Order: sequence, then C-alpha cells, then structure tokens
Amino acid sequence: MTIVFLVLGLVVGLAVGAGVGFTLLNSRVSQSLESSRGSAQEIISEASRKAESSRRESEIAAREAAIKIKDEAEAEARQRRAEISRIEERLDNRDAALDRREGEIEKVRSRLAAEEEKLNRREQALADRESEQLRVLEELSGLTKTEAENRLFSNLELELQDRLGRMVRDRTMEAEETADLEARRIIATSMERLASDLASESTVKAVSLTSDDMKGRIIGREGRNIRAFEAATGVDVIIDDTPETVVISCFDPVRRETARISMERLVQDGRIHPGRIEQIVAKAKKEVEKEIKSAGRQALFDAKISGGMHNDLQRLLGALKFRTSYGQNVLAHSVEVANLAGMIAQELGANVKLSRRGALLHDVGKAIDHEVEGTHAMIGGRFAKKSGESDDIVRAIQAHHHEIEMETVEDVIVATADAVSAARPGARRETTEIYIERLRALEDIATGHRGVDKAYAIQAGREIRVMVQPSEVDDRIAAKLALDISRQIETDLEYPGQIKVTVIRESRVSEVAK
Repeated sequence: MTIVFLVLGLVVGLAVGAGVGFTLLNSRVSQSLESSRGSAQEIISEASRKAESSRRESEIAAREAAIKIKDEAEAEARQRRAEISRIEERLDNRDAALDRREGEIEKVRSRLAAEEEKLNRREQALADRESEQLRVLEELSGLTKTEAENRLFSNLELELQDRLGRMVRDRTMEAEETADLEARRIIATSMERLASDLASESTVKAVSLTSDDMKGRIIGREGRNIRAFEAATGVDVIIDDTPETVVISCFDPVRRETARISMERLVQDGRIHPGRIEQIVAKAKKEVEKEIKSAGRQALFDAKISGGMHNDLQRLLGALKFRTSYGQNVLAHSVEVANLAGMIAQELGANVKLSRRGALLHDVGKAIDHEVEGTHAMIGGRFAKKSGESDDIVRAIQAHHHEIEMETVEDVIVATADAVSAARPGARRETTEIYIERLRALEDIATGHRGVDKAYAIQAGREIRVMVQPSEVDDRIAAKLALDISRQIETDLEYPGQIKVTVIRESRVSEVAK
C-alpha cells in the first residue's frame, strides 16, 4: 500500500513538475518571440529608410544626368545650326556667282552665234565667187575641173619622179663617196685580223665497222638490237651494202652525236644486246652533255665574254657545236661573229662588250628551232630574255635577220658581222637546187619591174645586172629603179652577204648607107 502511495506520489510529482516546466517554457518562448518581433520591426524600418534614401539619391543623379545630356544636345544642335547657316550662306553666294557666270556665258554665246552667222555668210560668198571663177577658168581653158586635175597630177608625177631619181642618184653618190671607203676599211680590217678553220658536216654520221659480220650483230635476232638502239637514241640506223659502214641519220645533232658515240662503243666492245645498248647510250648521253657544257664555257672564253651567263643559255650555246648551217659549224660561226663584232665595234667606238655578247648569242635559237615553232632569231631572243639577258642583247639577237627594227649601232654591227662571216669564201655551201632556185628568184624580181628588158644573175648570185629599155627608162629613173630592185631583194629573198644591183641603159642608133 505504501508502495502504491509512493508510486502515485511520484507520478503526481512528475505531472506537476511537467506542468510547471511547460508553463515556464511557454513563458520563455513567448518572451523570445516578442523580442524577435521587435528586432525584425526595427530592421524593416531601417531598411525602408535606407531604400527611400537610395531612391531619392538615384532620382537626383538621374535628373542631373538628364539635365547634362539635354545641355550637351542643345549645344550640339546650336553648333550644327550655325554650320548649316554658314553652308547655306556659301551656297547662296555660289548660286549668285553661277547666275552671273551663266549670264556672261549667254552673252558670249550670243556673240559667237552672231560671228558664226557672219562667217557662214562670208563662206557662202567665197564659195559662190570660187564657183564663178572656176566657171570662168573652164571657159577660158576649155578644160573641165576633172581634166585639169588629171593633167596637173600627171605633170606633177613626172616632175616628182624626175626629182626623186635625181635625189636618189645624188644621195647614192654622196653615200658612196663618204661611207663606202670607210665601210670597206673596217670590214676588210676585221676579216684580215681573224682567220678560222671551217668544217663541213651534214645530218648523217658514218660509223666504221671492224667487219661486215658486225652488221648482223647490230641488227640482232629479228631486229631487236637495232630497234632497241633506235628507241634509246631517237635516230635512224641505215644499214646498206656499203662495206664495213653503218650510217646514223637524225635532224637533231645532239642525238646524232650521242648515237655515234654509242655505236662506236658497242662495236668496240662487241657485246651487243638491248641491256648493254641501254647502258652504253646512258653513258654516252652523260659524256655528250658534259662536252656540251665544256663547249659552252670554251666559247665564252674564245669570244672574250665576261660577266657570266645563265647555265641553260650556256648549255644551248655549247649544243651549237653539233649543229651546222649550210655546212658551216654554228658554234665556230658564232665565235667568229663575236670576234668580228668586237673588232668592228672597237673601230667605230661602239659598245664592244654588248656587240660581242649579242653576236655570240645571235644563232643560239638554232639549238632548239627544231623543237619550238618560229624562226631561230625570235626563238633565241625569247630564250635569252628568259635567261636574264638585257633588252639590248635580246634586240640584237632578233634583229640580225631584220625580223624586227634595228635601233642601235650594236644591232647593225651584229648583223654585219654575221653577214661577213657567212660570206667568206668556203664558209657555207648550198645544194645545187637551192642555189639555182635563189638565182632564178633573183632574176624574176628584177624582170618584174617596168621598163626592164633582161636581167642576169652573175658572180654566183652576188650581182644582178639589169638591162632596161632606153625609151621607157632615162638616166634619172635608172637610179630609182636600182634602189627599188635592191629593196625588194632585201624584203623577198634570204641570202648570205650582199647582192649588187647594176642597171644598164644603152641606146643604139644605126643607119644604112645606100
């Protein structure tokens, strides 16, 4: 029982304690909440005051910025209005000036119109007077205007022809007196100072064999060796009945020389089959290329050329060693022309270096004229220009056959030296057909002129003698006829050296004694 009361007392005590504790806790929470509400209210009030202050400050700053922008805009507007006013004032002044000038122009136009009308009336009066005078002249002379013009032009033509013939004769005599002796002296001196050996070659090479049995080995089984050789070298191999000899034919002198060396090596070695042929040809190409470069360097040395030269141009120059023209070796000819040009330039006081260089390169186009379309002079000039040669050198190369106009004395010197070298006895040879064709063309040119009776090419085509009809050509016209024929020969024919034109006028009168 006591225990029950103790338990009940404990429970009651706990309940009372819990109620008192809850009451005290509730009181403290209420006080804390009340204190927090007060603090929050103060914070909210302070924030509201700060926000109101910031808003007022922002409004003031914005108002001040707006006032400032407005002031700047008004100032800029005032400035633009002032500038527009000045522009308008200038335009007004310009309009006034234009109005004044237009008025002046209108006055001038009116005055010119009046003058033009006056001139037209005067011109018409002069035309009427001229017509009247022409009518009177026609009545007095008994000729119409057309008949008078024809008669006048006919008389003028005869007079001008007479004067032209006399002028040509006088100028020719004067030139012969002053220039012929000097030109002869310079050319003769240059030719005497230079002497060179001339070699004749052709487009074929003959290779000697040790025996005729070698021909079969060269041909090979079913022709495989000769086909391999021709394919590797690019030449034609001619094997005929000529004892112990095969002939190599090719228009390209470098390939022809390569084939000759290869064939001689194969014949000497005795081992002839496609593989060996390719090896020998490859070695021969290297040797020929080396020889070409060496020949180019030697040509520069022989022609006394300084200042260097592009490798490609120097190689083309060396390739001329294997090229011939009319039987004359082109490289030897080029060196000879360079030396002649140097001597002539020295005699005349011209540029010796330029003359020598242009003369040495004047035929360089012949090394590739079989590969490129065009004349060797134009081809050589273009290649020299690509290789860095000067315009003076290029012009001298292209002008040496008169394909372009000569501009300097060095151009004339190069052409003259080329003609001198080609015209020397034995320097060149031509086939009979080409020679006869050139002589026939020379005579046809002469006989094609009015008043020519007969024409004869003599001295191997170095001179053409023209017989004229004395009733149609007098002494003065004969001088002009010789000049016309020489000019046409220069234009229509290609020839080495010079051709002399001689016009002969002979009158014969005969009577019979009875």
